[in-house]
Amino acid sequence: MPESITNCRYLIREKFFTLSNSYKIKDELGHDKYIIRSKPWTLDRKLILEDMNGSALLKICQKGFYLLDQFSILSACDSNLNQQIASIRQKFTFFKHSYKIYSIYGEYKLKGLNIFDHAFVLKNKDDKTIAIVNKKFFAIADTYEVEVINSNNGRKQEDHAFILALIIVLHCSLYCS
Repeated sequence: MPESITNCRYLIREKFFTLSNSYKIKDELGHDKYIIRSKPWTLDRKLILEDMNGSALLKICQKGFYLLDQFSILSACDSNLNQQIASIRQKFTFFKHSYKIYSIYGEYKLKGLNIFDHAFVLKNKDDKTIAIVNKKFFAIADTYEVEVINSNNGRKQEDHAFILALIIVLHCSLYCS
C-alpha cells in the first residue's frame, strides 16, 4: 500500500519598513500562522517566533562572532524556558551554502541547490527530504516559499514551527548584517 503524503506550504515575508528583523508567516490559504520579532538596536541577534496569540514558541540566537555562522534555537515556552532545541553550524563550502543541524528531533542538513542562494533543501540524517525552500527573485521584501513534506504513515510528523525557525536562521546567516 503506498504511503500517503500531505505537504504544507508556507510563505515567509520579511516586513519591509522596520528598524529590526520582523517576519510574518502565512499558510498556503493566506492565513497568518506565526510572527517573528526582534528588538531594534541590539548588538546580538535574537529573534522570537510567536504564534498568532502572541505566545512565544522559540528563540533564535546567534552565537558570538565566528568565521562561520553558529546559531541556537531555544524553547520559549514557560515549561521548558531556554532549553536548547537545536544548534546550527554553517559548514565551509565553496559556491553553495550548507548547514549542519543538531536538534532534539535528530540531525539535519540544510543545503543550497544553486550558487545564487535561492533554493535549499532540508534533509534528515537518513537523507529524506523534510522541506524545500525557494526564495523569490523579484520581491520588494525578502520572501520565501517553504514546502514542508509530511508523511502520514503513523510516524511523528515534523514540527513546523521548528522548520520555519531553521529557514529564518538561513536567512539571517545569508542576508542579515
